[in-house]
Amino acid sequence: MTNDLDIRPADPAKFIKGRTGQWELIIGLEVHAQVASNTKLFSGARVGFGAGPNEQVSLVDAAMPGMLPVLNRYCVEQAVKTGLGLKAQINRYSRFDRKNYFYPDLPQGYQISQLFHPIVGEGEVLVERPDDKEGGTSFTVRIERLHLEQDAGKSIHDLDPNATYVDLNRAGTALMEIVSKPDIRSSDEAVAYFKKLRTILVYLGTCDGDMEKGNMRADCNVSVRRPGEPLGTRCEIKNVNSFRFMQQAIEYEARRQIEILEDGGKIDQETRLFDANKGETRSMRSKEEAHDYRYFPDPDLLPVELEDAWIEDIRKHLVELPDDKKARFQSQYGLGSYDAGVLISDQARADYFEAAAKGRDAKLVANWVTNELSARLTKDSQDITDSPLPPAHIAELVELIETKVVSSKTAKEAFEHMWTAKGAMTPREIVEKYDLAVVNDSGAIEKAVDDIIAANPDKAAEVAAKPQALGWFVGQVMKATQGKADPATVNELLKKKLGL
Repeated sequence: MTNDLDIRPADPAKFIKGRTGQWELIIGLEVHAQVASNTKLFSGARVGFGAGPNEQVSLVDAAMPGMLPVLNRYCVEQAVKTGLGLKAQINRYSRFDRKNYFYPDLPQGYQISQLFHPIVGEGEVLVERPDDKEGGTSFTVRIERLHLEQDAGKSIHDLDPNATYVDLNRAGTALMEIVSKPDIRSSDEAVAYFKKLRTILVYLGTCDGDMEKGNMRADCNVSVRRPGEPLGTRCEIKNVNSFRFMQQAIEYEARRQIEILEDGGKIDQETRLFDANKGETRSMRSKEEAHDYRYFPDPDLLPVELEDAWIEDIRKHLVELPDDKKARFQSQYGLGSYDAGVLISDQARADYFEAAAKGRDAKLVANWVTNELSARLTKDSQDITDSPLPPAHIAELVELIETKVVSSKTAKEAFEHMWTAKGAMTPREIVEKYDLAVVNDSGAIEKAVDDIIAANPDKAAEVAAKPQALGWFVGQVMKATQGKADPATVNELLKKKLGL
């Protein structure tokens, strides 16, 4: 990986206990993110999901004789934009190399990549700790490099037991490979970093982050060592495309290596695959070194030289990034670190919140967006972009709570009716139709209070000695009024009548 002086210091809280003592887990990720572009990296062929086999293939992608690659300027711009979003060094000079190897769905017999002179150099990503529910603590994962490369095609083995079919639709699609330094110390941290990186790319619009379609996946480099000892031999787990599988793969691989070492064996440097059905990694091939690929500069592509003015123009038009948005949500809306972090983790959710929070109690809006609304969307397998409730409806519901038209209990009932109506009725219409408004009639509330006290003289006598028992009376009155009584009025009357 790298020398011991160039990695994050040991964190004893992350050590893994083996049979013979403690072990430190060292992880680095190589993330492959498909560039959000309508055309491929070196041809004008379309990029899109769902096309029929080999319907989006140009003569360049198919490596027909005499066909020369032409670099897609927009893909370069997307890579630079990503580098700026990662606070990374943008290299004014970069170069494409040929990585030579044979694979049935690689028609050229080589992949065009950037080994020696990548377009983006060192950067960093600030990651919130996954075990910090209060928010406010984080760790930094350093970026070693980001380079552009072309994707290969796809081999299909399940259509015919006697044949393998090749679909070249993906061949030549632009990828950004984002390589981290080995600064990650647990499977939880790896997932948190991968999520944060995905959020940044989606905000920037440089990758859609759709892992189900393979548009963002990671190779996980995993090794273990005794605390304070030199780095161990790493194994690379290829093409992990879900948060859950990443966590399972790293944890299995760490335990596998620890067991081998504790039994006196040694780790072979190799590439492995994760079997999601068995929950384990298995050997794919021994790990090749760079010289095995016979890298050399691609003779058909000139070096890329970027002008400072062009880079600054891209920087000037960057969107508000997640960390900046989080800081603004905390200062502008008075949100805590955790709530702000939950909101900004999804750009659409953050936009929804802002639309609903205008002129309202922002903390209350945040609670409704991150709790009731998010829970209901998850239950119905929907994203916030699919929500049947527009932000204005959440804002109006919060306004009804603020003005004490509804209580917190009846507000939840109103929300259920709003969801069932799929946005066809406003919160005010719902409250009116289902008679959910808070009872502000002090006479009616006082009668309910008197009835509860009269029915429970023993408990009423105990309240003077045990003031906390007042909560029981509040609950009974609210129950008797079907949750419609104004809680403040109920508390005031009870204290008066019970002599508190």
